[in-house]
Amino acid sequence: MTERLPWLRPIVALVLSALFFVPLYLVPANVFKPGDQISASPASPPWPPTLDNITAVLSRPDNLFWVSLANSVIVTAVSVVVLTVLSAMLGHYLARSRSPWATALTLVLLAGLMIPPQVILIPVTEVLKATELMATVPGLVLFNVGYYVPFGVFVFTGFIRGIPIELEEAAFLDGARRTQVFWRVVFPLLRPASASVLIFLGVWIWNDFINPLVILGPGRGTTVTTGVYRSIGQYQTDFGSVFALMFLATLPVLVFYLALQKHFVKGLTGGATKG
Repeated sequence: MTERLPWLRPIVALVLSALFFVPLYLVPANVFKPGDQISASPASPPWPPTLDNITAVLSRPDNLFWVSLANSVIVTAVSVVVLTVLSAMLGHYLARSRSPWATALTLVLLAGLMIPPQVILIPVTEVLKATELMATVPGLVLFNVGYYVPFGVFVFTGFIRGIPIELEEAAFLDGARRTQVFWRVVFPLLRPASASVLIFLGVWIWNDFINPLVILGPGRGTTVTTGVYRSIGQYQTDFGSVFALMFLATLPVLVFYLALQKHFVKGLTGGATKG
């Protein structure tokens, strides 16, 4: 098809690029635009630019942005660190083990990847209520760890299978214990896979909306996503503050991605090209 219609591919690419570019343009354009101009002409460039919207968000009396930012940083950081460690350890076990238990565990984790979080949200809330973790940050972290660990395990398993097992055998011959082999030999080689897991899970947890809204509850805490939702009242007309809050909420995760991007592609393709 593309050989007969050589113009089709660039047109499709241009249309898809425009679909992705429009929201990326609208947010920063309206952040630096006076509020009365946003509703009148949302697609116009911000001229003259102003920082009033950002200043208004940062100086809100209820500190909505700062409280939301602190909660999101705590939840995301603790979740991804625990997920990375657990996924790496379990992925190493599955990659090196040939027992029937490892095969059964792999199938269980595969089933976990297929279940949407909304399907299990009500049973999860009942479990959290029974353990008195409902409406708490540890409860949200525990949910993130339980739900996202299958993804991390499969990324690490594929990558570890590309690491020569002779490295571990040599460490065993030198008298190293199993835990020492993992932390001193295997785990330092997992930086590309760790970067991929950190980026994917960090972005997913940071952008999560429904789970923090339900688990934390309306009055116990807020994240950056639920903060944007709660900043929009029934008679909200300050669109400048809404756009500024969305803009500020994306900056930390963007910086996080740029810091780890050099390992990102290598980590994704490592398990697909080896082993």
